[in-house]
Amino acid sequence: MRIMGIDPGLRRLGWGIIDVSGGRMSHVGNGTCLSGGGALAVRLLALHEQLTDVLNRFSPDHAAVEQTFVNRDSAGTLKLGQARAIALLVPAQAGLEVGEYAPNSVKKAVVGVGHAAKEQVSHMVSLQLPGAVLDGPDAADALAIAICHSFHIQNSGRLEAALRRASA
Repeated sequence: MRIMGIDPGLRRLGWGIIDVSGGRMSHVGNGTCLSGGGALAVRLLALHEQLTDVLNRFSPDHAAVEQTFVNRDSAGTLKLGQARAIALLVPAQAGLEVGEYAPNSVKKAVVGVGHAAKEQVSHMVSLQLPGAVLDGPDAADALAIAICHSFHIQNSGRLEAALRRASA
């Protein structure tokens, strides 16, 4: 199973791809889509085109996106929400279901602490995906989102199997 994690951002949108087989995870790729400058519509289009290219190159089976947190800057939050819409739209256009996770849930799944620092997330991603060369903090966060989603998929599969056994 191949999972794409996406860390939405208007300037820098991180992406990470992992393969999961049984309990083993392996790094496939990671990077950052850059929107450049200019009008908002042009920046969103750039993110859409770059993320679509990544999805087409790696053909993931699943996708997951970090949920947006609301901060004091309402205009900034709105722009982040628009970039997040691109992060949700691209995998949905490819027919993928998209998991969504709160930042604290991702950190707790990967680091064990819901309020971990970015450096801790990067460190734990590197430990869980040996040999991965991280493109930067946004790509590391995207890989963490993919790892979190893999745990969710594996655990939900176990729950479904247990429920089937219990009803048989």
